[in-house]
Amino acid sequence: MEDQRTRQGLHCLVTGASGYIGGRLVPDLLEAGHRVRCLARSPGKLRDHPWAGDVDVVGGDVTDGASVAAALRGVDVAYYLVHALGSGSAFEDTDRRAARVFAEQAHHAGVRRIVYLGGLTPRGVPDRALSPHLRSRAEVGRIFLDSPVPATVLRAAVVIGSGSASFEMLRYLTERLPVMVTPSWVHTRTQPIGVRDVLRYLVGSATMPDDVNRSFDIGGPDVLTYREMMRRYAAVAGLPRRLIVPVPVLTPRLSSHWVGLVTPVPASIARPLTESLRHEVVCHEHDIARYVPDPPGRPLPFDEALALALRRVREAQVATRWSSAAVPGAPSDPLPTDPDWAGGSLYEDERHLPVEASREALWRVIEGIGGDNGWYSFPLAWSVRGWLDRFVGGVGLRRGRRDAQHLRVGDSLDFWRVEEIEPGRLLRLRAEMRLPGLAWLEMYAEKDGDGGTRYRQRALFHPHGLLGHAYWWSVSPFHAVVFGGMARNVAQAAARSPGVRRTPSPTGRSGAQRGSRGVRR
Repeated sequence: MEDQRTRQGLHCLVTGASGYIGGRLVPDLLEAGHRVRCLARSPGKLRDHPWAGDVDVVGGDVTDGASVAAALRGVDVAYYLVHALGSGSAFEDTDRRAARVFAEQAHHAGVRRIVYLGGLTPRGVPDRALSPHLRSRAEVGRIFLDSPVPATVLRAAVVIGSGSASFEMLRYLTERLPVMVTPSWVHTRTQPIGVRDVLRYLVGSATMPDDVNRSFDIGGPDVLTYREMMRRYAAVAGLPRRLIVPVPVLTPRLSSHWVGLVTPVPASIARPLTESLRHEVVCHEHDIARYVPDPPGRPLPFDEALALALRRVREAQVATRWSSAAVPGAPSDPLPTDPDWAGGSLYEDERHLPVEASREALWRVIEGIGGDNGWYSFPLAWSVRGWLDRFVGGVGLRRGRRDAQHLRVGDSLDFWRVEEIEPGRLLRLRAEMRLPGLAWLEMYAEKDGDGGTRYRQRALFHPHGLLGHAYWWSVSPFHAVVFGGMARNVAQAAARSPGVRRTPSPTGRSGAQRGSRGVRR
């Protein structure tokens, strides 16, 4: 019976499918012949993934027993790929509670196996000396191993793949700083692993025998210091040799701000990565190969994993990025849709004007906004706003785009996140910058009443307290320059698009523009 079920494919639940690893694991499980269900707090974020039509998506939260129980019904293997890091000082308590809920409900549902991807911890170092990030990962792994459900706990150090936080940190530090004053942790040895091998082990873990209940160290064949990794990255990328000068004064906290200043990875994400490098983390066994055999040439050597990741970046074929998951602490409230929304004040800046181009040409400009293409308005103002956001611990402007031409719901876009797309008509972005309130930016490609094309743009802000109101009125004088200029430049860019067919307004009017307006209640 069991062999027959395995041959026909297992029913797998994936939590964290909107994240970096989860978003890549789902298509690999489908390719292996398994059926997949995804548990997501915001199911709409998975809507535009190429595999969305092949999976069952259910809404819920891992801390809510009822939603977890419903998601686990009929499941053979449950993948736990979520954590509460960055959700506040109590994230360890949240991780602990969520893991216990998940293990308990998996037992009640008759799940055959839990698979968890955790962090590689140093041998002989007591838990109290570990970073909170590693300590929590280790505790979650123990909770699963102590539960009645057999568990596979994979423990990895630095994951190298296009779009991973570790790769982006390594890439930007090396490319931007030919001479580096670095923390002492650059001398700490670690054992990086390519994301392809992580995924191979995750998929293979689904079919482990039922009597296997243990953790496995997973890593590539190379044990390197971070200094060696930076120098080897420079060699693979064809860069001149980097001069690296370590100094003892940069603590992990200071290091995270330094990393946040130089790379797209914000300090809130960089800190657990740098703290994890305080101790040597290398594999002490490779027992996983007994159950998931390594094919020839695998695991990938470090240089090959780097070269593959770089090729994916240069070819714009990055499937998921570290920023695919929501930024810790970022607002996630959806835009109120009731025109007479009673949730409080909502400030609005709306502008519209005709475009001498087709809707298709205008939409290409709208969907291509941000990243290297910029925001079509007062670059210095946007840069200053991005730097201010980084200064207060936000994500800033440097996250860029996952794809240079196409967006999907859930994508990060500089300091915005794509909340809604109606292809050819609407792009709605939700701000993830540090603000005393919630903010959205909407861009529309529409037809006007005369059969021409119209661009409509709305910026909305829901203030939090007096500070939020003061913020809106303090920046309102600049809206004509920032938002007005943006509307004009987007329209002009569409009109200048190669091969565009002009569609001038029959009335010859320049179009109406409406600036910031009062409070809607």
